[in-house]
Amino acid sequence: MNHAQLTALGRALRLLGEHGEALTADTPDARLHEIRSDLRRALDLLEDSVTAGAPATRCPEHPQGPVDESAPDLCLLCETRRRAARRSEFRGRPRPGEPVPSAPSRYGVRGDRPEPQQRWLPELWNGQEWQLCGTPRRDLREAEAYLAAQRRGSRPAMAYRLVHEFTDYEVLRVWGTPVRVDIEPMGNL
Repeated sequence: MNHAQLTALGRALRLLGEHGEALTADTPDARLHEIRSDLRRALDLLEDSVTAGAPATRCPEHPQGPVDESAPDLCLLCETRRRAARRSEFRGRPRPGEPVPSAPSRYGVRGDRPEPQQRWLPELWNGQEWQLCGTPRRDLREAEAYLAAQRRGSRPAMAYRLVHEFTDYEVLRVWGTPVRVDIEPMGNL
């Protein structure tokens, strides 16, 4: 809204306020028609001034953000932040019936350790040792497809293998034959 629009709208609203103060039960119809035309003029000025759509939420930070009907301000972004804060507060306190730790443990307690996760590690033979050749995958088929693409690539390695990582490591499958290659050209002579 530019300054001229702001001034005109303010003047029209002040005029409407004066009309509202002067209203009585015996106001003539001619005066009501004048109020009506002034009200339409103020609405037209307001319509010209508004450039953006109506806010979807009542949040001043994210007026056009995604809507969460259960949030007090209808803002999904702020409600997600509030929920995360409530969860972290809840995790900090012991639940009713749980023993309160008497002293901090040097190595942590069972609940502090993360849950074990299984992953598949694609590895290649570089002539000396097995080395990780891609991002560890959470899906076995995706890891096998990745290694198949590596084998078909322009510069495939001598051998590839897929290692299953859970709480321990287990070699699942090996493609090719790993042969130890001496890095010295003359065999250290």
